[in-house]
Amino acid sequence: MASFRASTVNSCSSSARSGKGSPPSKTPSAAGFCTALPQGMEEAVLREVAEETGLLTAAVVRKVAVEDKHHSDTGQPRRTSFFFLQASADTSDAWDHQVNGDGDDAGLTFAGRLLPLPLEQPLADDQDAWLGHIDPRWTTVTVGSQ
Repeated sequence: MASFRASTVNSCSSSARSGKGSPPSKTPSAAGFCTALPQGMEEAVLREVAEETGLLTAAVVRKVAVEDKHHSDTGQPRRTSFFFLQASADTSDAWDHQVNGDGDDAGLTFAGRLLPLPLEQPLADDQDAWLGHIDPRWTTVTVGSQ
């Protein structure tokens, strides 16, 4: 079983942060990409969260930030939009999700889990950098940053 990944790709990334409950909250991270959106950004984020995590009851609370920077692996420019999502109160703290469809991940099973905030370690490519903009208590504290 592959572990749930937290990475964004391409030049029109849609990254999502999902949480449930009142602080201390828990959050999984999902990411997807697009080159052209036939739907709005909020709809694209919810579609990507459903496809990548299997969470079908997430709702967009608000857009947190838009970040322009170069992709950490390819060096290509990209724009990433970060959203704060609310998962339903009955969402399990851990689940398995088998990816459907015909993409590269089709048939793979990912172990999803909600993590307590603040995170103990940063996410790949600094994707957790915006958590403190939702709630200052959710800022990821790393060794040497106190």
